[in-house]
Amino acid sequence: MSDLNLSIAVGDYDHIRDLLSGAIKVEGVNLRVVKKEPVEEIFYRFTKYREWDISELSFAKYVSLASQPDCDLVAIPVFPSRAFRHSSIYIRSDSAIKSPAELSGKRIGIPEWAQTASIYTRGLLAHEYGVALDSVDWYQAGVNEPGRREKVALKLPQGVRYTPKPEGSLSGMLLDGQLDAVLSARAPDAFLRNDGKVKRMFNDPKLAELVYWKKTGIFPIMHVIAIKREVVERDPWVAMNLMQAFEAAKERSLERMLDITASHMPLPWISSYAEQARDIMGDDFWPYGVEANRVTLNAFLSFAWEQGVCHRNLSPEDIFVESTLSSVRV
Repeated sequence: MSDLNLSIAVGDYDHIRDLLSGAIKVEGVNLRVVKKEPVEEIFYRFTKYREWDISELSFAKYVSLASQPDCDLVAIPVFPSRAFRHSSIYIRSDSAIKSPAELSGKRIGIPEWAQTASIYTRGLLAHEYGVALDSVDWYQAGVNEPGRREKVALKLPQGVRYTPKPEGSLSGMLLDGQLDAVLSARAPDAFLRNDGKVKRMFNDPKLAELVYWKKTGIFPIMHVIAIKREVVERDPWVAMNLMQAFEAAKERSLERMLDITASHMPLPWISSYAEQARDIMGDDFWPYGVEANRVTLNAFLSFAWEQGVCHRNLSPEDIFVESTLSSVRV
């Protein structure tokens, strides 16, 4: 029997490189790489049009869709992008706000309520600093350009004050005083200009993130790998074979980073950074699968339900293909 022909769109990550290049094969599948960049376009086109069979997808968009009736997507617990989010809170440098707790009662801008990074950051503010969702005036707009809108249906909690501002940008609104803070995965232009007018909320976000991880065990998952449901229903073995191939590609990437004999990435001391991550987080410091990520998955699903991104309360078992729920280390 000939291999299945399946199309895939995913960001250009080192830990997926060997899969996309064909150095790692998906057993029984001939992968056609459709698109690698930018991920925002990949998310939009797959969410709206389902243009390919397999896609990297915003975790928030996926769980929102999965919580609604007749979702035509499934996912495997492969996480191309992860990032701690203490560094994604921005305020003006002349702001009187000195601690995250002081964001209660303020005006905060977000790119989308259903942006994964915003969900984690709101969860962080609520559960670590007591900033209740209904204590804030929330404004939604594009980070640096006007016109951005929500891409999935929301069920906002009662009492939440949420105002779309399609005519504005978060960067401009922060600078001119319409906003007290911005939560954004991508830094606002007002910060990137490095003119001293905008700064991060945390002076040492890496230290704050390390303390948070040691306290909670949460290493935020940003993106997942989604598959058209019809593909897995027709050929159930595809999900596990994909999972194993992603895992094998990631293992090769981790080996490259830990290699002290050659510079596999253009960054000084890359192997030292990888060794530090291993010492802090264990041998597999970028784990796939459910059990190794259950604390993070449970936290995110709880945040998404509390914040009205999910339409019903979900567990990890509800959102991943059943055959991929067990460990797949290769």
